[in-house]
Amino acid sequence: MTSTNKPISIIGAPTDIGAGSRGASMGPEALRVANIVPALMGHGFEVADRGNLSGPANPWQPPVDGYRHLAEVVAWNHLVHDAVYAELSLHRLPILLGGDHCLGLGSISAVARHCRETKKKLRILWLDAHADFNTSVLTPSGNIHGMPVACLCGKGPQELIEIGGHVPAINPKWIRQIGIRSVDEGEKRFVHEMDLEVFDMRYIDEMGMRHAMELALATLDTNTHLHVSFDVDFLDPDIAPGVGTTVPGGPTYREAQLCMEMIADTGRLASLDVMELNPALDVRNRTAEVAVDLIESLFGKSTLMRK
Repeated sequence: MTSTNKPISIIGAPTDIGAGSRGASMGPEALRVANIVPALMGHGFEVADRGNLSGPANPWQPPVDGYRHLAEVVAWNHLVHDAVYAELSLHRLPILLGGDHCLGLGSISAVARHCRETKKKLRILWLDAHADFNTSVLTPSGNIHGMPVACLCGKGPQELIEIGGHVPAINPKWIRQIGIRSVDEGEKRFVHEMDLEVFDMRYIDEMGMRHAMELALATLDTNTHLHVSFDVDFLDPDIAPGVGTTVPGGPTYREAQLCMEMIADTGRLASLDVMELNPALDVRNRTAEVAVDLIESLFGKSTLMRK
């Protein structure tokens, strides 16, 4: 069984607990309205929609000791970890519908746990406008959706870095960040110190999306689990306005399509997050429809049959 013909499980995580604006909690339903399940079934996949996880409500409180809603974020990420891990254990391909990107911590810690137990290598593609590598000391806001990559690398509160049972959950060398164009001042130094591999928009402007993706996907083999964490603000806001943290100058529609098609060509995709879709800020569900279109390409949709 290759990664691309595994049965798919859809898991909704309707919360904006880690975000700085309300509305990402409606993301899973917007993606369902945009027909994510029929679209994937139309490409021959068996798809089971597991419904939505149910976690604590958003209390909308200010930060405490550099973290907003830490207890609630911990609870949601445990729920996500357990749900994603359960689907991987059933040899299914989980698609987590966020929700804000703090949930990538629970999802990826589950994937990393699964890879440790099955002796697989892990490669993570973090498609995002932001590095999400803040800490409580560096963050200007305390919003934990700006911290999941740092937490996965063992830099964060004990309650978050221990999810998945191994600290750190991942080695920074396993992650490739693509489309980055907004990084806080202290975060820039931390990214440099940790030697993250980042293909920011300047790199993509200079070298092209194809070259960036060739490097990001280099050395994948049949024993590699490829996880994609797709923050919808990766896209230029001209084509995807429905996010809480728009940053101009992102990948165009065609650049994003090429990114997804090259991932599909590897045949190694084994788990996916779709994060930060905010229907409250969207225009007639346009961003959800673009996201579903790109997800179809991630699962093999192409203009022509390719070898």
